[in-house]
Amino acid sequence: NVKLGGLGPDYEAIKEKKKKLKLQKEYSRQIKEYNMKNITLVQKLPTKPQVTSSVSRQKALEYAKKIPRPKTFMTRPSDKEVKEEVLSQTSEGSSFPKIPSLEALRSRHEKEKEVVAAFKALHIL
Repeated sequence: NVKLGGLGPDYEAIKEKKKKLKLQKEYSRQIKEYNMKNITLVQKLPTKPQVTSSVSRQKALEYAKKIPRPKTFMTRPSDKEVKEEVLSQTSEGSSFPKIPSLEALRSRHEKEKEVVAAFKALHIL
């Protein structure tokens, strides 16, 4: 009772595969319908009011008020800057914004020229 393979198609195996695929498709259709019904039921349920989020926010704000803030370090002005500020205040009688001296501006300009020259030498600019 052993059937050896032949040259033609095996109709029995094809029928079994077809039947199996048909059952899979039917099962997937049923699951899809079931899920669609459950989704509509979940959407119809009333949503809870979001009171808890405002309470947690209030707690967070209270906590933030109690945390000590980091101290910022102020840099001390150099002696030249202090002298220039004092001179500008005494000569004019009122406190205007401090104007940097010409020497400081020239030295800064020279430093920046050197940096640009270095970039040009490296062909970056």
